[in-house]
Amino acid sequence: MIKSYKDSGVDKEEGYKAVELMKKNVLKTHNKSVLTNLGSFGAMYELGQYKNPVLISGTDGVGTKLEIAMKQKKYDTVGIDCVAMCVNDVLCHGAKPLFFLDYLACGKLDAKIAAQLVSGVTEGCLQSYAALVGGETAEMPGFYKDGDYDIAGFCVGIVEKENLIDGSKVKEGNKIIAVASSGFHSNGYSLVRKVFTDYNEKISLKEYGENVTMGDVLLTPTKIYVKPILKVLEKFNVNGMAHITGGGLFENLPRCMGKDLSPVVFKDKVRVPEIFKLIAERSKIKEEELFGTFNMGVGFTLVVEEKDVEAIIELLTSLGEIAYEIGHIEKGDHSLCLK
Repeated sequence: MIKSYKDSGVDKEEGYKAVELMKKNVLKTHNKSVLTNLGSFGAMYELGQYKNPVLISGTDGVGTKLEIAMKQKKYDTVGIDCVAMCVNDVLCHGAKPLFFLDYLACGKLDAKIAAQLVSGVTEGCLQSYAALVGGETAEMPGFYKDGDYDIAGFCVGIVEKENLIDGSKVKEGNKIIAVASSGFHSNGYSLVRKVFTDYNEKISLKEYGENVTMGDVLLTPTKIYVKPILKVLEKFNVNGMAHITGGGLFENLPRCMGKDLSPVVFKDKVRVPEIFKLIAERSKIKEEELFGTFNMGVGFTLVVEEKDVEAIIELLTSLGEIAYEIGHIEKGDHSLCLK
């Protein structure tokens, strides 16, 4: 006989416990613009002094990378992925992230696991200047299996209208700068999980070190580009930017320019990390399919004037990023040319 909500599979007390465990980390992300405490019906955020502000929003999730986290019982990194997938998109328009909200769903709530997941979200927010102003934790027994979790997020950023980057300034002859990724990021994992099935396998890769587990490599968080790219925008004019996510360079790079332009990327200039070479070796995936699915080591791109290329690369390098030129812009049909 059902006598309480708990008997239906939803434990409110565990939810309250989860919130208490999350609070300390969440509050680290708050700043003077956050006008409400956790627990309000809505989050209030004061914009401050802007002349003509434009709000840029983005939302995304982590995808099937979560399956690896659940199998490895490592929950503190995928929250970074969740934030990164949103803030890196917002950044493409020159916007500084203001605030972030997360959504966590599960079959049976474990407060400690939920707190670990949200600890990753707070770390991602700290890496991107975003305040974690709210969220939702949904326990849905019978809909999700016990032990299953899903996480998604929503970000709002801001940019002065005069500084908005919308691709309209990209022109023929501009150069393309690549900023290195940290691995697969959070895309293509339905394919990754088909090729790499043993997460406890020990491997040695230049980018990750000796004798690391495949699970740890695959759970490497998505790189957040906010801080270094905003530094670039303080000193240089950037005509276009692209976050290289699902669909790789083929789908994402053309998005940051007009329909009459095409990006040209030279394969021999792309510094492909060993993990991408390994997935090619262990599968029958063709090169074009790899470039059309994964970032192939290029997590973010900037389209800039030729005269600024060297100085921008020098600045990014000084900030700890791996950055280099990979191509240019030509008149074309809006499709990427991979040479």
